[in-house]
Amino acid sequence: MGLKILDEDEELNPLLSVINLIDVFLVLIATLLMIIVQNPLNPFSQNDVTVIKNPGESNMEMIIKKGEKIERYKASDAIGQGEGSKAGVAYRLKDGSFIYVPE
Repeated sequence: MGLKILDEDEELNPLLSVINLIDVFLVLIATLLMIIVQNPLNPFSQNDVTVIKNPGESNMEMIIKKGEKIERYKASDAIGQGEGSKAGVAYRLKDGSFIYVPE
């Protein structure tokens, strides 16, 4: 007897079209899951990650993920302040590297 469904044309059996749509959706779901896994801020990853969006721009944002905790810091025009003292001097060399000289 065999499967008659597989021998019929798509025009005669709309079930074959539905099976093809299911295959397309399965490929789409697999692709989306791969994109989620490759994202550095993946919620399933235990790695610590720091992402800087728009570096040097006025709307710069820093996202820090430590374990399951995600913190966001947005740039502002305010000047930082606090207590402290000068710890040394940093020099930029011609090749672009920096040297820190403690006092």
